[in-house]
Amino acid sequence: VLRVVESGGGSVQPGGSLRLSCAVSGFTAAVTCVAWFRQAPGKEREGVATLTVGTSNTAYDASVKGRFTISRDNAKKMFYLQMNSLKPEDTAMYYCATDARDYCKAPNMWFNQDKYNYWGQGTQVTVSS
Repeated sequence: VLRVVESGGGSVQPGGSLRLSCAVSGFTAAVTCVAWFRQAPGKEREGVATLTVGTSNTAYDASVKGRFTISRDNAKKMFYLQMNSLKPEDTAMYYCATDARDYCKAPNMWFNQDKYNYWGQGTQVTVSS
């Protein structure tokens, strides 16, 4: 069993930066992938960034590529989403998700929410002037 807790959300002006943190606890040696998803009011939840633990490969949605960076600190068992050049359309609840199976490692499954069994409670990001 894995437990996921996000933190670091808040309010920021357009062009600003935030760093979200994701603490994963439990049987962390089994973690295969960690991903960040977001859900804006009235919209579907969408994947924004993913990291495959075994290879450290990362992938990003086109809407955030070049602005967001997913990373990890192995010693602290923490994962991060550095968000730069934030835009009002980045406003959403951000969720960290993880899994211990191999499904999420396939490129066509990176942002498939069904392949992530463990989710945090979410952290709100608001970008507004």
